[in-house]
Amino acid sequence: MKNLSAFITLLTLILLSGCNFNRSVKYDFLSGITSSGKNIDCEDIFVTVNGTKKSGNTFIYGEILKIEFINVTGLKNIEGDVFPEMTMTVINTSSGDTVLKTDDLISKPEGYSLSPLTLYANLTVASPINSKKEYKAAVKISDKKGDGALVAEFPFKVVPNNKIIIEANDVTSDEIYLYSEESDKAITDNRISFDDNIHIIIEGLKGFKESDGMVFPGLSIMATDSKGNKIIENDDLFAKYAESGVESAALAKRVSAHFNIPETEFNNPLHCEMTVWDRNSGARLKITTDMILE
Repeated sequence: MKNLSAFITLLTLILLSGCNFNRSVKYDFLSGITSSGKNIDCEDIFVTVNGTKKSGNTFIYGEILKIEFINVTGLKNIEGDVFPEMTMTVINTSSGDTVLKTDDLISKPEGYSLSPLTLYANLTVASPINSKKEYKAAVKISDKKGDGALVAEFPFKVVPNNKIIIEANDVTSDEIYLYSEESDKAITDNRISFDDNIHIIIEGLKGFKESDGMVFPGLSIMATDSKGNKIIENDDLFAKYAESGVESAALAKRVSAHFNIPETEFNNPLHCEMTVWDRNSGARLKITTDMILE
Protein backbone atom coordinates (compact mmCIF):
# COMPACT_ATOMS: atom_id res chain seq x y z
CA MET A 1 0.00 0.00 0.00
CA LYS A 2 2.89 2.34 0.78
CA ASN A 3 4.40 1.63 -2.64
CA LEU A 4 1.09 2.45 -4.35
CA SER A 5 0.76 5.69 -2.39
CA ALA A 6 4.32 6.63 -3.29
CA PHE A 7 3.59 5.91 -6.98
CA ILE A 8 0.45 8.07 -6.98
CA THR A 9 2.32 10.90 -5.27
CA LEU A 10 5.18 10.65 -7.75
CA LEU A 11 2.76 10.61 -10.69
CA THR A 12 1.00 13.70 -9.33
CA LEU A 13 4.31 15.53 -8.98
CA ILE A 14 5.29 14.63 -12.54
CA LEU A 15 1.96 15.88 -13.90
CA LEU A 16 2.15 19.13 -11.93
CA SER A 17 5.74 19.79 -12.90
CA GLY A 18 4.88 19.55 -16.61
CA CYS A 19 1.73 21.65 -16.41
CA ASN A 20 1.31 25.14 -17.82
CA PHE A 21 -1.66 26.68 -16.04
CA ASN A 22 -2.56 28.73 -19.15
CA ARG A 23 -3.14 25.47 -21.00
CA SER A 24 -5.82 22.83 -20.62
CA VAL A 25 -6.05 19.25 -21.90
CA LYS A 26 -9.25 17.18 -21.59
CA TYR A 27 -10.46 13.79 -22.82
CA ASP A 28 -14.04 12.53 -22.81
CA PHE A 29 -14.17 8.71 -22.65
CA LEU A 30 -17.81 8.47 -23.80
CA SER A 31 -17.47 10.47 -27.02
CA GLY A 32 -13.71 10.32 -27.61
CA ILE A 33 -13.46 14.11 -27.80
CA THR A 34 -10.00 15.41 -26.98
CA SER A 35 -9.49 19.12 -26.36
CA SER A 36 -6.44 21.26 -25.74
CA GLY A 37 -6.41 24.97 -25.09
CA LYS A 38 -4.09 27.88 -24.56
CA ASN A 39 -5.70 30.74 -22.60
CA ILE A 40 -9.14 29.65 -23.88
CA ASP A 41 -11.10 26.97 -22.03
CA CYS A 42 -14.68 25.77 -21.67
CA GLU A 43 -16.73 23.93 -19.09
CA ASP A 44 -17.76 21.05 -21.35
CA ILE A 45 -17.66 19.83 -24.96
CA PHE A 46 -20.15 17.33 -26.32
CA VAL A 47 -22.02 16.28 -29.46
CA THR A 48 -25.79 16.37 -29.93
CA VAL A 49 -28.04 14.97 -32.65
CA ASN A 50 -31.56 16.41 -32.88
CA GLY A 51 -31.08 18.03 -29.49
CA THR A 52 -30.05 14.79 -27.74
CA LYS A 53 -26.58 14.41 -26.26
CA LYS A 54 -24.63 11.66 -28.02
CA SER A 55 -22.43 9.32 -25.99
CA GLY A 56 -20.84 7.33 -28.85
CA ASN A 57 -19.14 8.32 -32.08
CA THR A 58 -21.03 6.31 -34.73
CA PHE A 59 -23.47 8.23 -36.92
CA ILE A 60 -25.92 7.44 -39.71
CA TYR A 61 -25.14 8.87 -43.13
CA GLY A 62 -27.01 12.17 -43.41
CA GLU A 63 -27.24 12.93 -39.69
CA ILE A 64 -26.45 16.47 -38.54
CA LEU A 65 -24.07 16.72 -35.60
CA LYS A 66 -23.76 19.73 -33.36
CA ILE A 67 -20.44 20.02 -31.52
CA GLU A 68 -21.16 22.27 -28.54
CA PHE A 69 -18.69 24.24 -26.43
CA ILE A 70 -20.29 25.17 -23.11
CA ASN A 71 -19.26 28.29 -21.15
CA VAL A 72 -16.26 29.36 -23.24
CA THR A 73 -13.86 31.50 -21.21
CA GLY A 74 -10.51 33.23 -21.72
CA LEU A 75 -11.38 35.32 -24.77
CA LYS A 76 -10.08 38.87 -24.56
CA ASN A 77 -12.84 41.22 -23.41
CA ILE A 78 -13.05 44.58 -25.16
CA GLU A 79 -15.68 46.92 -23.73
CA GLY A 80 -17.86 43.98 -22.73
CA ASP A 81 -17.56 42.01 -25.97
CA VAL A 82 -15.48 38.99 -27.00
CA PHE A 83 -14.58 38.07 -30.58
CA PRO A 84 -14.24 34.31 -31.23
CA GLU A 85 -13.41 32.68 -34.54
CA MET A 86 -14.30 29.06 -35.26
CA THR A 87 -13.06 26.79 -38.06
CA MET A 88 -13.50 23.09 -38.78
CA THR A 89 -11.43 20.49 -40.61
CA VAL A 90 -12.50 16.90 -41.33
CA ILE A 91 -9.91 14.28 -42.25
CA ASN A 92 -10.36 10.74 -43.54
CA THR A 93 -8.32 8.82 -40.98
CA SER A 94 -7.50 5.95 -43.36
CA SER A 95 -6.18 8.01 -46.27
CA GLY A 96 -5.19 11.15 -44.37
CA ASP A 97 -7.04 13.25 -46.96
CA THR A 98 -8.78 16.45 -45.88
CA VAL A 99 -12.40 16.13 -47.04
CA LEU A 100 -13.73 19.35 -45.50
CA LYS A 101 -12.18 22.63 -44.44
CA THR A 102 -14.26 25.67 -43.50
CA ASP A 103 -13.71 29.37 -43.25
CA ASP A 104 -14.78 31.15 -40.07
CA LEU A 105 -18.13 29.68 -38.99
CA ILE A 106 -18.96 32.74 -36.86
CA SER A 107 -20.24 35.67 -38.90
CA LYS A 108 -20.65 38.20 -36.09
CA PRO A 109 -18.07 41.00 -36.48
CA GLU A 110 -19.60 43.02 -33.63
CA GLY A 111 -18.67 40.34 -31.10
CA TYR A 112 -20.56 38.62 -28.29
CA SER A 113 -21.59 40.01 -24.93
CA LEU A 114 -23.23 36.76 -23.77
CA SER A 115 -22.10 35.22 -20.51
CA PRO A 116 -21.86 32.29 -20.16
CA LEU A 117 -20.94 31.93 -23.82
CA THR A 118 -21.83 28.73 -25.69
CA LEU A 119 -20.48 28.16 -29.21
CA TYR A 120 -21.28 25.32 -31.56
CA ALA A 121 -20.38 23.94 -34.98
CA ASN A 122 -22.76 21.90 -37.16
CA LEU A 123 -21.53 19.03 -39.32
CA THR A 124 -23.69 17.06 -41.75
CA VAL A 125 -22.20 13.60 -42.25
CA ALA A 126 -22.91 13.46 -45.99
CA SER A 127 -20.94 14.09 -49.19
CA PRO A 128 -17.98 14.65 -49.30
CA ILE A 129 -18.14 12.41 -46.22
CA ASN A 130 -19.06 8.79 -47.02
CA SER A 131 -20.53 5.91 -45.08
CA LYS A 132 -18.45 2.86 -44.07
CA LYS A 133 -15.48 5.13 -43.36
CA GLU A 134 -13.85 6.76 -40.34
CA TYR A 135 -13.01 10.42 -39.89
CA LYS A 136 -11.66 12.95 -37.43
CA ALA A 137 -13.16 16.40 -37.07
CA ALA A 138 -11.04 19.19 -35.57
CA VAL A 139 -12.84 22.33 -34.42
CA LYS A 140 -10.68 25.30 -33.50
CA ILE A 141 -11.81 28.36 -31.53
CA SER A 142 -9.45 31.32 -31.82
CA ASP A 143 -9.47 34.79 -30.34
CA LYS A 144 -9.68 37.54 -32.99
CA LYS A 145 -8.41 40.06 -30.44
CA GLY A 146 -5.88 37.88 -28.62
CA ASP A 147 -3.58 34.88 -28.94
CA GLY A 148 -5.76 32.23 -27.25
CA ALA A 149 -6.93 29.05 -28.95
CA LEU A 150 -8.93 25.93 -28.10
CA VAL A 151 -8.91 22.84 -30.34
CA ALA A 152 -11.32 19.90 -29.99
CA GLU A 153 -10.72 16.71 -31.99
CA PHE A 154 -13.50 14.22 -32.47
CA PRO A 155 -13.08 10.80 -34.17
CA PHE A 156 -16.24 9.37 -35.69
CA LYS A 157 -17.58 6.61 -37.90
CA VAL A 158 -20.33 6.86 -40.51
CA VAL A 159 -22.68 3.97 -41.27
CA PRO A 160 -25.52 3.59 -43.78
CA ASN A 161 -29.15 3.62 -42.65
CA ASN A 162 -29.80 0.02 -41.57
CA LYS A 163 -33.55 0.50 -42.11
CA ILE A 164 -32.86 0.44 -45.86
CA ILE A 165 -32.41 -3.12 -47.16
CA ILE A 166 -30.35 -3.45 -50.34
CA GLU A 167 -30.22 -6.39 -52.76
CA ALA A 168 -27.56 -5.88 -55.43
CA ASN A 169 -26.90 -8.07 -58.44
CA ASP A 170 -23.74 -7.22 -60.45
CA VAL A 171 -23.88 -3.55 -59.39
CA THR A 172 -22.31 -1.39 -56.72
CA SER A 173 -23.30 1.94 -55.19
CA ASP A 174 -21.72 4.49 -52.89
CA GLU A 175 -24.71 5.79 -50.92
CA ILE A 176 -28.41 5.02 -50.64
CA TYR A 177 -30.58 7.24 -48.45
CA LEU A 178 -33.93 8.94 -47.97
CA TYR A 179 -34.29 12.68 -48.33
CA SER A 180 -36.98 15.14 -47.23
CA GLU A 181 -37.57 18.06 -49.56
CA GLU A 182 -39.49 19.93 -46.87
CA SER A 183 -36.70 19.85 -44.28
CA ASP A 184 -33.88 19.76 -46.88
CA LYS A 185 -32.04 16.94 -45.13
CA ALA A 186 -31.61 13.20 -45.12
CA ILE A 187 -34.14 11.09 -43.24
CA THR A 188 -32.31 8.77 -40.86
CA ASP A 189 -35.17 7.50 -38.65
CA ASN A 190 -37.56 6.61 -41.52
CA ARG A 191 -40.27 8.91 -40.15
CA ILE A 192 -41.86 11.01 -42.85
CA SER A 193 -44.62 13.62 -43.07
CA PHE A 194 -47.78 13.74 -45.14
CA ASP A 195 -47.51 15.99 -48.24
CA ASP A 196 -43.70 16.09 -48.04
CA ASN A 197 -41.75 15.18 -51.17
CA ILE A 198 -39.73 12.11 -50.16
CA HIS A 199 -36.80 11.08 -52.36
CA ILE A 200 -35.12 7.66 -52.47
CA ILE A 201 -31.62 8.44 -53.70
CA ILE A 202 -28.83 6.24 -55.06
CA GLU A 203 -25.39 7.77 -55.59
CA GLY A 204 -22.42 6.17 -57.32
CA LEU A 205 -24.37 3.43 -59.10
CA LYS A 206 -22.02 1.37 -61.29
CA GLY A 207 -22.10 -1.92 -63.18
CA PHE A 208 -24.56 -1.19 -66.01
CA LYS A 209 -23.56 -2.22 -69.54
CA GLU A 210 -22.38 0.79 -71.55
CA SER A 211 -22.75 1.54 -75.26
CA ASP A 212 -20.96 4.66 -76.50
CA GLY A 213 -21.10 6.17 -73.02
CA MET A 214 -24.80 5.45 -72.64
CA VAL A 215 -26.64 3.01 -70.34
CA PHE A 216 -30.23 1.81 -70.48
CA PRO A 217 -31.81 1.65 -67.04
CA GLY A 218 -35.33 0.94 -65.89
CA LEU A 219 -36.76 2.07 -62.57
CA SER A 220 -39.88 0.86 -60.77
CA ILE A 221 -41.39 1.91 -57.46
CA MET A 222 -44.20 0.38 -55.45
CA ALA A 223 -45.55 1.10 -51.96
CA THR A 224 -48.29 -0.46 -49.86
CA ASP A 225 -49.69 0.19 -46.41
CA SER A 226 -49.80 -2.41 -43.63
CA LYS A 227 -53.10 -3.80 -44.96
CA GLY A 228 -51.68 -4.33 -48.46
CA ASN A 229 -53.41 -1.36 -50.07
CA LYS A 230 -51.37 -0.03 -53.02
CA ILE A 231 -50.39 3.58 -52.35
CA ILE A 232 -47.78 4.05 -55.09
CA GLU A 233 -47.20 1.98 -58.24
CA ASN A 234 -45.13 2.76 -61.32
CA ASP A 235 -43.62 -0.05 -63.37
CA ASP A 236 -41.00 2.05 -65.15
CA LEU A 237 -40.20 5.68 -64.47
CA PHE A 238 -37.43 5.46 -67.09
CA ALA A 239 -39.62 4.10 -69.90
CA LYS A 240 -38.98 7.17 -72.06
CA TYR A 241 -35.24 6.40 -71.99
CA ALA A 242 -35.67 2.77 -73.10
CA GLU A 243 -34.29 3.46 -76.59
CA SER A 244 -32.23 6.64 -76.15
CA GLY A 245 -30.64 5.65 -72.84
CA VAL A 246 -28.99 8.05 -70.39
CA GLU A 247 -25.38 9.08 -69.98
CA SER A 248 -23.41 6.65 -67.87
CA ALA A 249 -21.92 9.52 -65.84
CA ALA A 250 -25.38 10.89 -65.05
CA LEU A 251 -26.59 7.50 -63.82
CA ALA A 252 -23.46 7.10 -61.68
CA LYS A 253 -23.90 10.54 -60.16
CA ARG A 254 -27.47 10.11 -58.92
CA VAL A 255 -30.59 8.05 -59.47
CA SER A 256 -33.74 8.90 -57.56
CA ALA A 257 -37.48 8.54 -57.36
CA HIS A 258 -39.74 10.75 -55.29
CA PHE A 259 -43.30 10.68 -54.01
CA ASN A 260 -45.63 12.34 -51.53
CA ILE A 261 -48.56 10.97 -49.59
CA PRO A 262 -51.59 13.28 -49.15
CA GLU A 263 -52.86 13.55 -45.59
CA THR A 264 -55.56 10.93 -45.18
CA GLU A 265 -56.41 7.91 -43.09
CA PHE A 266 -53.43 5.61 -43.36
CA ASN A 267 -52.32 2.25 -42.02
CA ASN A 268 -48.66 2.48 -40.97
CA PRO A 269 -46.05 1.51 -41.97
CA LEU A 270 -45.57 2.43 -45.63
CA HIS A 271 -43.71 -0.50 -47.20
CA CYS A 272 -41.74 0.75 -50.20
CA GLU A 273 -39.77 -1.10 -52.89
CA MET A 274 -37.69 0.56 -55.58
CA THR A 275 -35.75 -1.36 -58.25
CA VAL A 276 -33.25 -0.08 -60.81
CA TRP A 277 -32.29 -2.54 -63.53
CA ASP A 278 -30.18 -2.69 -66.67
CA ARG A 279 -32.15 -3.41 -69.85
CA ASN A 280 -29.02 -4.83 -71.50
CA SER A 281 -27.82 -7.16 -68.74
CA GLY A 282 -28.94 -8.86 -65.56
CA ALA A 283 -27.62 -6.08 -63.36
CA ARG A 284 -30.14 -4.71 -60.87
CA LEU A 285 -30.45 -3.12 -57.47
CA LYS A 286 -33.51 -3.43 -55.24
CA ILE A 287 -34.19 -1.19 -52.24
CA THR A 288 -36.74 -2.12 -49.59
CA THR A 289 -37.67 0.04 -46.63
CA ASP A 290 -40.55 0.79 -44.25
CA MET A 291 -41.51 4.33 -43.31
CA ILE A 292 -43.79 5.74 -40.65
CA LEU A 293 -46.13 8.54 -41.75
CA GLU A 294 -46.95 11.07 -39.07
